[in-house]
Amino acid sequence: MIPMQKRSRAPLMMATCGLLVLAACDEPLDFDLRGLGGGFSTAPAAQNATADRPRPDNRGVISYPNYQVAVANRGDTLADVAARVGLPADDLASFNGVAADVPLRSGEIIALPRRVAEPSPATGAIGTGPIQPGAVDVTTLAGNAIDNAAPTPVADTPRTALPQTGQEPIRHRVERGETAFTIARLYQVPAKSLAEWNGLGADFAIREGQFLLIPVARVAAPDRADTTTTTAPGAGSPTPLPPSSAQPLPEDDTATPPAAAPAPGTPVADVGETSAPAQTAAMSLPVQGAIIRDYSKGRNEGIDIQAAPGTAVKAAAAGTVAAITKSAEGVPIIVVRHPDNLLTVYANVTDVSVTKDQSVSRGQSIAKLRDTADTAYVHFEVRDGFDSVNPNPFFE
Repeated sequence: MIPMQKRSRAPLMMATCGLLVLAACDEPLDFDLRGLGGGFSTAPAAQNATADRPRPDNRGVISYPNYQVAVANRGDTLADVAARVGLPADDLASFNGVAADVPLRSGEIIALPRRVAEPSPATGAIGTGPIQPGAVDVTTLAGNAIDNAAPTPVADTPRTALPQTGQEPIRHRVERGETAFTIARLYQVPAKSLAEWNGLGADFAIREGQFLLIPVARVAAPDRADTTTTTAPGAGSPTPLPPSSAQPLPEDDTATPPAAAPAPGTPVADVGETSAPAQTAAMSLPVQGAIIRDYSKGRNEGIDIQAAPGTAVKAAAAGTVAAITKSAEGVPIIVVRHPDNLLTVYANVTDVSVTKDQSVSRGQSIAKLRDTADTAYVHFEVRDGFDSVNPNPFFE
């Protein structure tokens, strides 16, 4: 299965993020509208170091176990790439959402609709077959060192080329309304790395239907062992003495006689007042149903709960309606503010029954689940200010 991230709910979530900007803070608005997309801060993405994109073979092909891509050269059109990899230009154009005669940028990634011949030393690759998962091992490093060393006056012995190794990146298909910056923040990678991996121009422009490779994180070298804390031989926990038959076992005084039965008429001991019931969860589910899509930081900022169309969507906790708006498709989104800087978001609803600044109680109906062509669900988020948090612990 191709590990491609599809985000049909992207326009709805962009509107949600815009609402949070208005609902979560009392400070002056930040008019850098890039923050209305997949996140609210570029700092985490900028701090994540990514590895370099693997080198393609002479055809421009980079091959992974689940998909292949081609890298365009300067002056290429899609027809030129198709001729190099041996695929019909029309198939390549349809799959990538671009005409066959459109000029491509140098380094632009073109997704292949089906596999072509695997890279090999004959096509200019450093190994044979697709890039295999896993880190580069000592054998590979040694092989590279030998390749870079000066030739020695010994007989030339043929050596089998080692396969490339590395993590397979997510292949993201651009949806309408997305930008390079929102995608970079969605996956927490630097926008510069995203541009370098996909041959984007200086304006970071992308097009709907375009495939982007999400840069993978650079693997840090293992830390050296701290010799100052190494336990010396013979040191550490003392070895227990083995049992000896020369000393008798201690007497067993653990047995106690059974308690005497109370005399008739003796009052039963006072057990006190009934203890209070256990404290309820911090929040309740907005609808009762199955969670069809769980929380995943940077992928799905909330949970999707399936229920029947028309089901009442209820406030998860007491609070104040901070904002009500609609997504690009006209679907209402409700944001409720709670104590301790918490916000809850209810999306994919209809028939909103509350108004902005209205106080709501826990379990109060605020909307209904809309009837969709496929599965009816409510998208529910919990945010600590701008940062999304896993809603599930609030229900425990």
